[in-house]
Order: sequence, then C-alpha cells, then structure tokens
Amino acid sequence: MYTLNEYLPIFVSDDLPGKGWDDGMYCLETDGAQILRTNLLHGFVSCFAFVLVDKGWMTILYNGRQLTFHPNDLCTYSPGLPITVIATSDDFHGYCLMADEHVTIEAPYIHDLVQLAYLPIVQLHEPKQTLASNTAQHLIMKMLEIIGYLHSEHIYKGEVLRMLYSIFLLDLHNAQQRAIIHRQTPQRVEEIFIGFIRLLPQHFAEHHDIPFYADKLHISTVYLSRVVRQVTGRTVVDYINQMLLMEASFLLKTSQLSITQITDHLHFADTPSFSKFFSRLKGMSPRQYRAGRQKGDEEGALTSHSIL
Repeated sequence: MYTLNEYLPIFVSDDLPGKGWDDGMYCLETDGAQILRTNLLHGFVSCFAFVLVDKGWMTILYNGRQLTFHPNDLCTYSPGLPITVIATSDDFHGYCLMADEHVTIEAPYIHDLVQLAYLPIVQLHEPKQTLASNTAQHLIMKMLEIIGYLHSEHIYKGEVLRMLYSIFLLDLHNAQQRAIIHRQTPQRVEEIFIGFIRLLPQHFAEHHDIPFYADKLHISTVYLSRVVRQVTGRTVVDYINQMLLMEASFLLKTSQLSITQITDHLHFADTPSFSKFFSRLKGMSPRQYRAGRQKGDEEGALTSHSIL
C-alpha cells in the first residue's frame, strides 16, 4: 500500500506543505471533486482519516448501505474499510485529517487512534457520527490550526503538530464518549474487535487463517468469528481477503514484481490459487488487471459518481 507521503502528491496536486511531523500527518480543506478522487486510491493507502462535513452533503456506500453525511457529521476511515464515495452536493465542503498508519504505529496514542476510527462502527455499526454543533466547530478549529502549522516554518513544527494531533484525538474521544451514552456493544467485544483490527495489517500477508488471530487474542476461533460478525456483519475471512485483495491490486498496479513473486509475497500455495482468488473477488485475472483493462471501468465509475 501507499504510505500517506506517497499518496499525497496524487490526492493533493498542489499546495503541499514542507516537512512536518515525519510526513506522517496531513490536514486540508476539501471539496466534492477531491473527495470523489479518493475512490481510485483510498484502498491503496495505509492511513487513518477523519472527514468532518461543514457544508453541503456527501453520500458513501458502506457494507452495501448508503450513508449520507450532512454538516456536523464525521466520517472515519481506517485501512481496509469498505467505503466508496457515491456523490456529493455542488456546495460540499469539509475538513480532512489523515494520519499515516506506519508512521504513527509506535506513537503512544495509536491505540486511541484505532479506537477512535472504529468506535462508531463498533457502537453505531457504521463509520458515521453526528456531533453537536459546538463540538464540530471546535474540531474544525483544531484542524485549521494543524493546517496552519503544516504550512508554517516554525522551528518546532514537528513537536507542535504532535501535540495538536494528540489534543485533536483527545477532544474527539471526549466527544465520542459523550455522544455514545448507551453502548450497544460490550467493552470486551469492542476490545477484541479492535485487537483483531490492529493485528490484521501486520500479519495478513503471511497468515490467512482465523486460528492465528484467535491465538494472538487468546480466544477461540468461534468467539473471534462471532465478535467480528456481531460488530460489522462481516466475517473474519472477509477482512483478511479484502486486505489481501487490496495489497495484490496495489502490487500489480505499482510494482514490477511478477505474478509468481506476488503469489509468494502474499503466501498463496501457488500461482493458480492466487489467480483463482483474485479473479473471484476482482472479476478479472491478475494479468488482465495489470494490463489495465480495469482502467476504463474505474474512470467510468468516477465519472458516474459526478457531483450533483
């Protein structure tokens, strides 16, 4: 997958800041055209993102359901989340804060970041949270402050950005705890699901089996399967397969690795097994995908999701 630093020149064509917090965080104001562009690459980016709408609306597809976001609604994204932007209003405007998964993984508040990204899904069963108007405006002010420092020449830029990022996460967590008063999912279930989500990006390429993740979490495979289905309606295998498909698609699109080498990298038994897996989930063979036959479909999809 792309790191955030590799992705930004594609997502943001100009106005990139100078070096900041290890190039691990970026915040920007965004409009409909820019949000729609994420459909082409968001599955290939290893980052967390928070999009807060302050004008207009946007509609996404999540797990087969359409969700529409209006002012004061927050959309959270984390690596592997099945989100597609369907459309936005002409006047859509929002703020997007992104944090690179690999850069932030060692940060002391990474557990909070993972929890923040998944709490609406765990407790509300969707990546959407409606904030109080004053809370939304407060978070927007924090985002604007981060934008200001990202584009500044402050000699302590990195240190300030770390602190502002921490404050944003704490403020958001406070807002979530206040908004989700009646927790629908027990804390133990929440902890297990988030534990699984944290393990998956680190091990999916090598371990395609449920017992590995259950053992790591010290629970049975049946219990892990029940927890993931209870929280999201999806299976453990769905999550593993989606990560494998995204990584395979990314390598086919961006690397010079042969299909055999990709097969080995993703620990499939042999090339026919990998090709069968890819064709079943992508609707075309790895060779066809690499040849670019999917390009027209992707561009057509983006055009059909034009701003209303």
